[in-house]
Amino acid sequence: MSQLTIKVNGVEVHGNNHEPLLKQLEQAGVQPEYQCRNGMCGACRCKLKQGAVDQHDALAFIAPNEILTCRSVPKSDVEIEFNYQVTTKQETTKKVAQ
Repeated sequence: MSQLTIKVNGVEVHGNNHEPLLKQLEQAGVQPEYQCRNGMCGACRCKLKQGAVDQHDALAFIAPNEILTCRSVPKSDVEIEFNYQVTTKQETTKKVAQ
């Protein structure tokens, strides 16, 4: 398992390269929107600003440079952006200067 950094809307958390981004964000205390968790609804859609992911079986319509966090496993450090303010619930996340 390789450790990597996930930056989401200015919040940086530690992650790995074997679990979907949605699961990792939730474990780190970041609470993005989601519904189906299987790539069909598109509720967890976000913009991939930097880095690379493996996106598995994503059936919802997404635009170029968009990913579904429920179906995307990071291959490297990534920076993603939701078009809304995500909430955090734990002290383990840290705000990154922009």
